[in-house]
Amino acid sequence: MSDILEKAVAELNEKLGGGFDGSAKFQLNGVGAVVIDADGARISDDEADVTLSADADTFEQILSGELNPTGAFMSGKLTVDGDMGVAMKLASVLA
Repeated sequence: MSDILEKAVAELNEKLGGGFDGSAKFQLNGVGAVVIDADGARISDDEADVTLSADADTFEQILSGELNPTGAFMSGKLTVDGDMGVAMKLASVLA
């Protein structure tokens, strides 16, 4: 299991404070995936309402607050496939 994914799960669970209304998957290219839903964040490749894909470096920058998720999307560093409303809700939680 990737240290990046384990760190991401811990940070996301801290930011979410217990869960998320909807489901989202962060697909880290070449690393794996993290799913966020009402149960919190976990390493998983389950289906979700929206899938956000980025490289590990971009994902870490978003988690740390160095990179705004919307800015990452607009610059092409983050791709979104699925329910854009869920993606926007998640962006506000991460900001």
